[in-house]
Amino acid sequence: MACCRKVAIALSGGVDSAVAAALLQRRGLNLHGVHLRLSPLAAPPDQVEALAHHLGIPLTVIDLQREFAREVLDYFGSEYARGRTPNPCVRCNAAIKFGHLWDYLKIGGFTHLATGHYARRNPDDDGPPGLFRGVDRRKDQSYFLSRLPLSLLPNLLFPLGQMTKVEVRRIYHEAGLPVRENQRESMELCFIPAGGYQDFLKARRGFSGPPGDFVDTGGRLLGRHRGLESYTVGQRRGLGIPARQPFYVIDLQPELNRVVLGHREELLAPGLTASRMNWLIPPPAGEIEAVAVIRYRHPGVRARITPRGDGEVKVDFETPQSAVAPGQALVLFDRDQVLGGGWIEGRIK
Repeated sequence: MACCRKVAIALSGGVDSAVAAALLQRRGLNLHGVHLRLSPLAAPPDQVEALAHHLGIPLTVIDLQREFAREVLDYFGSEYARGRTPNPCVRCNAAIKFGHLWDYLKIGGFTHLATGHYARRNPDDDGPPGLFRGVDRRKDQSYFLSRLPLSLLPNLLFPLGQMTKVEVRRIYHEAGLPVRENQRESMELCFIPAGGYQDFLKARRGFSGPPGDFVDTGGRLLGRHRGLESYTVGQRRGLGIPARQPFYVIDLQPELNRVVLGHREELLAPGLTASRMNWLIPPPAGEIEAVAVIRYRHPGVRARITPRGDGEVKVDFETPQSAVAPGQALVLFDRDQVLGGGWIEGRIK
């Protein structure tokens, strides 16, 4: 750690980042707390100030609400309007936490940025920097970090990557850290109030999407939907279409304002296409094999990955997968290592 001359620790106001800060402080690092104001629902600054005071470290509060609104909230609304399923946490990590924040820190002479993510920069200190799953697979957040630039990895510290949530909570209680134990998790939608995302979209846009038709995969009219933003691929509940076999959302067609419904077996796809790949290894020149994860909590499936140029890939699953949703993040793994990530454009039929 001698190389870490000046370390910023991102403090959210929750248990994980507080414990990460305490662990780094025990290592004797030159530590400086930073807190991002991203939305009115975030932890109040005075709570984070109390934590910094308890740790005896300086704190800087950075207001990035305008950047967050432009790059995350606007993206969130526009993706739903296009009939896609956004992943704002993946977007926020790349654009805000490891984008705008890192740009700010570099100007201030910081050499490293630490966070409370459950991920590992390397399983050990040997070899070139890479991104790996956290030891606690139930809390692993490497999926959400898949769009970080490879060049940034040497400057990142993930103190919780080798720990379980149980161990983190034990340290939190033993250290008596002054933070809320029920703080929202970083993979939750921090900007969505209790009403849900449809209410948020309506309030932000000033209107709801117009009603349209439910159709089956053959184009037969089944009923009327409430607006495209109320649905996502794979959804079963809340459709209101009686049938002997339950219907699922198979596809969204914004150009026709239609929601395509079908039965469970019609959700299966042999593969997908993805764009804007961000590689955390040297970009492969040809076909590779990897485990493809198509949404958070998806267990992953072995797949053949074929680069198509311009950041696009074709993914052929070893076994068909259900509910491939355009707009979601595709993340590729080799065992615990993150190879890269892109945005799902559509399923192969």
